[in-house]
Amino acid sequence: MKRLLIDRVVPPGDTLSALDAALLGAATEAGPWDGLWVSEARHDPFLTLGFVAEHTERLTLGTSIAVAFARSPMTVAHTAYDLQRLSEGRFVLGLGSQVRAHIERRFNMPWSSPAARMRDYVGALRAIWQSWNTGEPLKYHGEFYEHTLMTPFFSPPALSFPDPQVYVAAVGPAMTKVAGEVADGVILHGFTTPRYIREVSAPALAEGRRRAGRGDDEVAVSLMAFVVTGRTEIEMSQAAQAVREQIAFYASTPAYRPVMELHGWGEAAEELSVLARRGGDSWSSMTALIDDSMLREFAVVAEPGRVASAIADRYSGVVDRLSFYTPYPGAERMWDDIAHDLLLAQPVEPIRPTGASA
Repeated sequence: MKRLLIDRVVPPGDTLSALDAALLGAATEAGPWDGLWVSEARHDPFLTLGFVAEHTERLTLGTSIAVAFARSPMTVAHTAYDLQRLSEGRFVLGLGSQVRAHIERRFNMPWSSPAARMRDYVGALRAIWQSWNTGEPLKYHGEFYEHTLMTPFFSPPALSFPDPQVYVAAVGPAMTKVAGEVADGVILHGFTTPRYIREVSAPALAEGRRRAGRGDDEVAVSLMAFVVTGRTEIEMSQAAQAVREQIAFYASTPAYRPVMELHGWGEAAEELSVLARRGGDSWSSMTALIDDSMLREFAVVAEPGRVASAIADRYSGVVDRLSFYTPYPGAERMWDDIAHDLLLAQPVEPIRPTGASA
């Protein structure tokens, strides 16, 4: 069995200077971590990774996620190419669709058929990289994207590394099938449960691979898992409250309703949606609806010394890469220790840069 890779994720709200990013990369690489991922929320995820790439040699570096439909495939192809070159083959392009309101109203970009559009988007990226690597004319005609012009002046030289790996974020079966068809990995949303992964995500991924004639090991599974932990009872309580709030937020969103319905929590999800629309003081009522049984389905709940074994029991053989979804403050040393415990609890496997041959 392959070792479960343990990644560190930069919190979405963190503002990192070039020096901060360099120090973070160096500290992460010196620890028990396999990768460092940056999300897109208040800041662009690519710029931070550029600083990190110059100060690391081993870590996988990735976006988790960058919003695909907010950008042209051509601009993303250039950025991913540059990060792959800077990192010497360690970059993973993690893409997500976002939801319609954000694409249309925040980014002012077109939205339609997100799963089909993502399949086309990844196809366009690969066609662009193929043109750059081989010098062949760029002739991509997709359902949503069309790229037919590439002159030598705008074509970078072929990389001396493989093309960047592409991971696709997915919640529902349609997007998960697309990941199985065209991506190198799928990023499962933190708002999931082991049962949802077994009964919905894994079969959809397998169906996507089958459609494309791909093997079981050709698509990695990555998950940012909710973890509730703390060194004291107060810290545990605060962590549980923060995770309940995050679960309530996701559960109130119609796009994530199938996860709730699978567990028979459809009525609770509807009530959460009603409370979310009211806003104001309703948020505290929403959190109260996430009882202990729900919390433990969505999150690993354990004291620090038991988190690693709980994660291994829950996710070994189910996911390939795992990071911690912790919407609360915590000591960095505690997470280093947990990651180290996970490293010791698994088969020894040499760490290779992303894209390196076995």
